Amino acid sequence: MTPPLFLLDHLPGADSIVLAGDEGRHAARVRRMVVGEPALLGDGRGTLLDCRVTDVRTDGLLLDVRGRRHVERPAVRLVVVQALPKGDRAELAVEMMTELGVDEIVPWAASRSVTQWQGERGQKALDRWRRTAREATKQSRRAWVPDIADLATTAHVASRLHLGTGLVLHEAATAPLGAAALPTSGELVLVVGPEGGISDGELTRFADAHASTVRLGAPVLRTSTAGAAALAALSVRLCRWA
Repeated sequence: MTPPLFLLDHLPGADSIVLAGDEGRHAARVRRMVVGEPALLGDGRGTLLDCRVTDVRTDGLLLDVRGRRHVERPAVRLVVVQALPKGDRAELAVEMMTELGVDEIVPWAASRSVTQWQGERGQKALDRWRRTAREATKQSRRAWVPDIADLATTAHVASRLHLGTGLVLHEAATAPLGAAALPTSGELVLVVGPEGGISDGELTRFADAHASTVRLGAPVLRTSTAGAAALAALSVRLCRWA
């Protein structure tokens, strides 16, 4: 079984580390780890420490560091622009996309989004997305925590599409995602629309930014699952899962 991953903002350079705080309490009290068990420590920025538990304390663990390694980012950076889903489907979308390898998620206030982020409510929602991404990173044992950008307007999304290869998921598109030309480096920006669909005006702006519209297949997926399905297909084509 893959060792559990615990995330720290800073990884000490010592060969013996005390895992305390929230992560330490979770390891000792919830996971009930025992002496001799393997564990991973990560900083969410590519560095991983292979460790072994040498002591279990009330509020944490003492770990012996057996190895240090750094996982490089893939050559193609996968960015998903996610229109705001309704309710708890937002966290589901973030969780699935994180587990499937997304490098950045950009929340998008699309014109037809039922949910709107405003003021304190918006900041709380953004914080939930970031917490969800961090927890899903631990669940999937990823070396990198995906970036969760600030809320983007349609103008911001169009500007982002100018910087890389842009693909817009749309049920009326004739070109399949499986046949779309993919870059060998840089950013691949995938746009996922809201429940009500992407408006004609938004599609025009994205086309002006040189993005191509593509479809996943015959089934019409929810906005909370379309990004994950597309990431799975792209990961195979980009040999991320080779």
